[in-house]
Amino acid sequence: MSSLTDIWVESAARRTLARLNEQIGSAGLTAVAATPWLAAAVDQHSAAVRDIIEFGVEGSAAMAGVVLLAGYARGLLDRARETGWTVPVPVEGKPWAHTDWMTTRLLGVCALARTIDEPQPRLDDIDPTEPAFGNG
Repeated sequence: MSSLTDIWVESAARRTLARLNEQIGSAGLTAVAATPWLAAAVDQHSAAVRDIIEFGVEGSAAMAGVVLLAGYARGLLDRARETGWTVPVPVEGKPWAHTDWMTTRLLGVCALARTIDEPQPRLDDIDPTEPAFGNG
């Protein structure tokens, strides 16, 4: 059973990710859907962030993924502020001609946040004798 502290920490993490989604994720991921090169870049960043929080954080198995993801996002935003970076304001429905590394990475965090609670397939759950696609 989760302690009250665990519940509070997870709730704070979800609020952090919700704010990030409001600032950049919602409009940014709409732009991603309309821009194939950006979709590919965000997908790569999402995969890199997922690997970092899954394999690169000691003791990560004992902590909720949403907490790790929010911590990573806060670290990115802290670093961005130190360098003078500001959150770009995407225009809903307009594709972006260019995005910087930080923007793309934060969009990757937002994309990952949307799926963080979904169960992920494990390699030991895959039956190699079954076809991956189609009716078989």
